[in-house]
Amino acid sequence: MKVCEIFHSIQGEGEFSGYPTIFIRLTGCNLRCRYCDTQYAFYEGEDIDVDEIMKRIEHFKSRYVCVTGGEPLLQEETFNLIESLLKHKRGYMVLLETNGSIGLKKVIDTFDGYGGRFTISMDIKTPSSGMEDRMLFDNISLLRTHDQLKFVVGDENDYSYSKQVISKYKPKCKIIIQPVWGTDYRKIAELMIEDGIDARLSLQIHKIIWGEDRGH
Repeated sequence: MKVCEIFHSIQGEGEFSGYPTIFIRLTGCNLRCRYCDTQYAFYEGEDIDVDEIMKRIEHFKSRYVCVTGGEPLLQEETFNLIESLLKHKRGYMVLLETNGSIGLKKVIDTFDGYGGRFTISMDIKTPSSGMEDRMLFDNISLLRTHDQLKFVVGDENDYSYSKQVISKYKPKCKIIIQPVWGTDYRKIAELMIEDGIDARLSLQIHKIIWGEDRGH
């Protein structure tokens, strides 16, 4: 499979933010969000088989692993990678980050037996991304209580759009509101307080610590 990079850092986003985490970033994405901060993952990478990936992460001490991209579900081998991680003797906690444009039924059917050790973090792209018309909203009903639905918001319009989606589809999973890096975090936080929205504000901790350096 084509892998863009493997590194060990702090999870900066969502429900697992703050945990030391092994990141396996796969190459390729079918979307082109305007605010994308990993455009290098569209094409960069090397062909590495699953066994070699498992060897490369052995010396990292963390039990948390994030399979991200790009869009990991574009590669069929991603299923083999997730299976290898979940069956490893270390008992990895695996987070799959996916962009909301690819059906999730096969993923959930395949790995549902692992319960809370396998979590899906799915985006819903908001208007500022330019990709909101590519979303498969039927995925929302498939997400389980321990999964998370993430809205990356750049402004008040994105926030209002997120509220509309939440109201319409009533997700049973955890909900994450994540402001685009460098935008008005305070305004989004104030709107969330005013609304009493049942969602978690997530700032990108890794960028607060290291800036936009690659590999963190």
